[in-house]
Amino acid sequence: MTTTQDRPRTAPGGLTPDQVELLGKELDAIRQDVLDSRGARDAAYIRRVVQVQRALELGSRAVLLLRSRRPAAWVVGTAGLAIAKILDNMEIGHNVLHGQWDWMRDPKIHSSTWEWDHVSPAAQWKRAHNETHHTYTNILGMDNDLGYGIMRVDEAQEWKPRYLVQPAWNFVTACIFEYGIAMFDLDLGDHIRDKRNMTPEKKAEVKVTLAKAGRQLTKDFVLYPALSGRGWRATLAADATANLVRNLWSHSVIMCGHFPEGVETFEQAELDENESRGHWYLRQMLGSANISGSRLLHLMTGNLSHQIEHHIFPDLPSNRYAEIAPRVREVFARFDLAYNARPMVRQVASAWHKVIRLSLPNGWLAETNRRNLVPQLRRLAVRPA
Repeated sequence: MTTTQDRPRTAPGGLTPDQVELLGKELDAIRQDVLDSRGARDAAYIRRVVQVQRALELGSRAVLLLRSRRPAAWVVGTAGLAIAKILDNMEIGHNVLHGQWDWMRDPKIHSSTWEWDHVSPAAQWKRAHNETHHTYTNILGMDNDLGYGIMRVDEAQEWKPRYLVQPAWNFVTACIFEYGIAMFDLDLGDHIRDKRNMTPEKKAEVKVTLAKAGRQLTKDFVLYPALSGRGWRATLAADATANLVRNLWSHSVIMCGHFPEGVETFEQAELDENESRGHWYLRQMLGSANISGSRLLHLMTGNLSHQIEHHIFPDLPSNRYAEIAPRVREVFARFDLAYNARPMVRQVASAWHKVIRLSLPNGWLAETNRRNLVPQLRRLAVRPA
């Protein structure tokens, strides 16, 4: 028997205020269990991952510097470097900057001191991601992480002809994803769209980001190729490939967690301005999706394959998400909520289907056939009144 009652429902997911309160208490209990049991095995885990990542990056760099002109060595070095960059961004950087490991009080693995292999400076990323995205998850007009302010991600958004190019724009964004993140962190989309002038503070932030991007570009595309001597072209190609693979992978993981069919978005007017802890939990639950798969997949996604658990508990150690996922899923079942989890290929396909579907007016595909194709195509060129 579920806790769902035949009573008036007011909250997202159709829950009553009493149910939302009960849900909040159940999830608080799961959170407290993890907080109470954090310890040596968790600290050993993150230190081991950091050591593996650094050894993998160092070994891959050595192979490329010494043997980059040999095809087999190039493939090994490039693959190792791509994996090292993915680990640095996903399982280490993202989660350290969330403060998941601050309880260790290790100054080498702490959100206040960590800087990652990414063009977005850590301090700016934490403001945009931790403070804005995780507070206002999937609220249209408040969470710019939902499409980075450039895409149509919900039927409620007014369709405009410019959205026709969003599938192509989404692919371009995937290829340069770290730069897209940096622009999002700076709110550049809002400034360009609203034709705002930058404040002195914003100009200072842009300067910091450009400096960080310059260092990243110099490291990958000037320094290491130069150290490779006559093999500089091969090393340059390896660094470009590793960065591209990291960007495409990261973009796919983020798409799977936020954009597949079935993930809900929310209108500001629908929400209580004095949102309770239970309501916040509920919004995270309905606004996220998981990727099912192996332990290796979970590691390579930074455990964002457990995006639901991460959005509910963003500051808990990432290695605990797989452990608590069954308990979270039971909470979903008790409250008759849909736990959105599919294999990665299906989630990626679902997210891209949504991107393409929403690039067109609502119902356009369903209404279009051979007989009315021409007038339907003309309709796409007309700006809505």
